[in-house]
Amino acid sequence: MSYQHFLSCVLAAVFLAACSTAPVRDGSAKVKVTSTEDTRMQAAGEKDWRPATHQVLKGDTLYSIAFYYGLDYHELAELNGLRNPSLINVGQVLQLFAMSNKASTTGTLASDSAPVSVTIKEQPKLVKYIYNDAAVGQIDSVQNGAAISLASSVTNVPSGVKVPVAPIAKVEPRVDAPVLNTDEDALQWTLPTNGKIIAQFSEAANRKGIDIAGKLGQPIFASAPGKVVYSGSGLRGYGKLIIIKHNKTYLSAYAHNDKILVKEGQSIKRGEKIAEMGNTDAEQIKLHFEVRRLGKPVDPAKYLPKS
Repeated sequence: MSYQHFLSCVLAAVFLAACSTAPVRDGSAKVKVTSTEDTRMQAAGEKDWRPATHQVLKGDTLYSIAFYYGLDYHELAELNGLRNPSLINVGQVLQLFAMSNKASTTGTLASDSAPVSVTIKEQPKLVKYIYNDAAVGQIDSVQNGAAISLASSVTNVPSGVKVPVAPIAKVEPRVDAPVLNTDEDALQWTLPTNGKIIAQFSEAANRKGIDIAGKLGQPIFASAPGKVVYSGSGLRGYGKLIIIKHNKTYLSAYAHNDKILVKEGQSIKRGEKIAEMGNTDAEQIKLHFEVRRLGKPVDPAKYLPKS
């Protein structure tokens, strides 16, 4: 064997050893827990319609934008670094979701579909070998596709001869990420007040909720447990308004109140009194009640007791 042939054999062995050090994805990626509503959406092929950003239009307020997308305006302000929620400009682009939160609302699972960052070990260096029959035989065994590792097969190489050893990467079997259900969206709804329904939900007529007639000062109750994310009169057409966010999917709105009895950030139980009925920004005394799913108005009759 010529010296040139021997050198090419050494280079081939080093190349094979280097290839075996390629990063291996770890199959133990974290599993993101999804809600039962996310699971239903995923099974039905539904996707979260909300975009990642919103460009402010004329007439927009941070309150109306948050309401439209089913969000908490406090979190929206914090996400966009707004110290004063009242100061937004036409044309300004607002980020609606942090990246991880957006993934959560769409019901996607964190799996090993994306490469996991792995530290690549240092590549073996080319070394000078002593030319003898044992070393040549060892290199020939690598070139011939020996099934055993280079390190374990070196038995007759004289002391002082360094042979590059390729680290053996441990490959974990892939485990599909399970869908874990929670009771986050298993809400129990109750009637927000007593009275005659004088206007039904209608997409065609652009009625986003139901209207319930009653008396001035009649108690208004939280239809489901949650947190008050808005309390005030800053949304045109709603008068004195309360918005309760029940979870990442649902919120409810209570409009035209005479008195508001809760504050923003307050945790509310189902059936707790939150307001008194009135006619602020309305033609008569009534409660306008909305249920919104991912920001979109849905028929409250589908959630409230049949009675």
